[in-house]
Amino acid sequence: MTAGVGSFESVEGSFDDPRDAREKADPSAEVLAEAAAAFGLLASSARLHLVWALAQGESDVSGLAQRVGGALPAISQHLAKLKLAGLVRSRREGRRVVYLVDDPDVVTIVRLMVGQLADRRTTEPGRDTAGAGRLRGLGA
Repeated sequence: MTAGVGSFESVEGSFDDPRDAREKADPSAEVLAEAAAAFGLLASSARLHLVWALAQGESDVSGLAQRVGGALPAISQHLAKLKLAGLVRSRREGRRVVYLVDDPDVVTIVRLMVGQLADRRTTEPGRDTAGAGRLRGLGA
C-alpha cells in the first residue's frame, strides 16, 4: 500500500521487469471476466468512494456513512457487495464491525486513477469543466 498516486512506475514496472513477457500475452477469458467484475463494482461512485476512504484506513459503517455521505443501509449494502467480491473484508472489534481493503492492488489502481484525474483538474486550467464528461458515454 505504499505506492503513491503519482508513482506510475509502481503500476507499470520497469522495462527490465520479468513480468513484461507475461503482460504481452493476452490474459485468459477468466482473468478478463474477473477484472471486468472488479471494475464493474468500482463503476459506482459510492463504492469507489468507499474503497478510496478505506484505502486511507479502516473504518466502521457509521464512520464510512459520515465520510461518504450515505445512509447506513445503502453503505452496508455497498460494503456487502465489495466484501463478496473480495475487495474489502471485515473484522469484529467487540460490537463494532470494522472494514478494510483486502486487496492492496485495488488500492493502487484506485489511487492511480482518482489521483491522476484530480491532478489533471488542478494542473490544467479549465479542465474541470471542459474534460468533466470525457469518460461519460463510454460504458463507464
